Amino acid sequence: MDKTKPYEISKYRVLEAFQRVKANRGAAGVDGESLESFEANLKNNLFKIWNRMSSGSYFPPPVKAVEIPKKSGGSRILGVPTVADRVAQMVVKTYFEPRVEPYFHPDSYGYRPGKSAMDALAVTRKRCWKYDWVLELDIKGLFDNIDHELLMKAVQKHTQNPWVLLYIERWLKAPFQMPDGSVQKRTKGTPQGGVISPVLANLFLHYTFDVWMARNHPGNPFARYADDGVVHCRSKLEAQQLQRSLTERFEVCKLELHPTKTRIVYCKDDDRRGKALKTTFDFLGYTFRPRRSKNRYGKFFINFTPAVSNKAKKAMRQRIHDWRIHLNRALIRWVQRKYKKLARHKRRATYWLGRIAKREPQLFVHWQMGIVPAAG
Repeated sequence: MDKTKPYEISKYRVLEAFQRVKANRGAAGVDGESLESFEANLKNNLFKIWNRMSSGSYFPPPVKAVEIPKKSGGSRILGVPTVADRVAQMVVKTYFEPRVEPYFHPDSYGYRPGKSAMDALAVTRKRCWKYDWVLELDIKGLFDNIDHELLMKAVQKHTQNPWVLLYIERWLKAPFQMPDGSVQKRTKGTPQGGVISPVLANLFLHYTFDVWMARNHPGNPFARYADDGVVHCRSKLEAQQLQRSLTERFEVCKLELHPTKTRIVYCKDDDRRGKALKTTFDFLGYTFRPRRSKNRYGKFFINFTPAVSNKAKKAMRQRIHDWRIHLNRALIRWVQRKYKKLARHKRRATYWLGRIAKREPQLFVHWQMGIVPAAG
């Protein structure tokens, strides 16, 4: 430890932060520096980060804004920090996260150690059998709209460490560098894609939603995964009253529930004789709805259960299709290496491999599924 520095940050913490960033991989930020390039001069790069953070002179560069498509259509902005900035954020995260994690609600599942989306789905499935109604929550642009002042008040409840507070505030204000090269100032939100952002978003919703629900509506269990959530209710009236109350609560905290995507759903099954317009909801890539099931005696009945949603299936099919195309490209490269006469002729190599695929369609699994190289 260097006692001449105003902030006590160990060099080991910086090294440990890099190792975690390396394990998570990720793309280059605005400086274009890859993880491999950063690691090639690792000792010097880590020293710079430690030296600047310890002295209070570390200022984050702009965050690279990348548009990515949504499954539901449209796009959202993902913020990609530089490799060095990801390391710096991880330094703060490794200090801050253990101090807030013990306070988080047991039914908050997103971006938390030892919890997963499957845990949230499992508990939701069981509660849908017990409670007749669900309030499906959709928070509009959580990561883009978190109020900085309210967030910093929440951070200060859990730490008074001066360098943690200093750097979190600087990251909140770091500008976006847009795809056209322009720089956009930020006055709210925490970039989705930042290392520190998930724990900050969870902390904000911990006080905005989780604690508020436990205090004001203890009889309505919920499951929340980051900005996705469902709340269970005994009646439609209870769900309607809760929706109005939550709308007001989010407005106070400067967030908004989506007016059309926040819905009340009836968990219809054979034991529930009521009627409702909406008897299905999506949560974490799964669709919950009435389904025909068979009991252990072979008798069919209607059960309210989840299965992979159509949107998720479409994304999976596209990903598998892309994998198969990549496999064919790898095979074509192998053919070009194997046979000298095809080494400089990719089209001929593709044609040659396509003829084999027609003749021996069982040779590779993805060929059996119809993804074969063109044979002319």
